[in-house]
Order: sequence, then C-alpha cells, then structure tokens
Amino acid sequence: MSSDIAGKKADVASVQGDTISVDATDGVKVDDATVVTADIEASNGVIHIIDAVILPKS
Repeated sequence: MSSDIAGKKADVASVQGDTISVDATDGVKVDDATVVTADIEASNGVIHIIDAVILPKS
C-alpha cells in the first residue's frame, strides 16, 4: 500500500529487469509519472494509477 512507502525513495526492478525510480517523499512519482489514484485492491494485488506510460529504457 502507498502508506508503506510514504516518505521514502527506492529503485525497484521492473518485470523486464529495468530499474524504476519510486519517490514517495512528496506525493508518489514513478520515474516521470505521478500516481493519481493509489491503493485499489484487486484479487491478485494492489493497483496504482499513474498519469503517464512508462516504457522500457532498453
């Protein structure tokens, strides 16, 4: 959940193996995208809606 990362920064691996930067120090940003809706519970995990498409860097 978004409350688990509040106030933190992290680099996480994508499914393709690229690194994604997550910054939750002032809202939540994922690379250059901003999380606009957080913590939507689904049967297989949690969904966070962002305002941009994140493409692989490779």
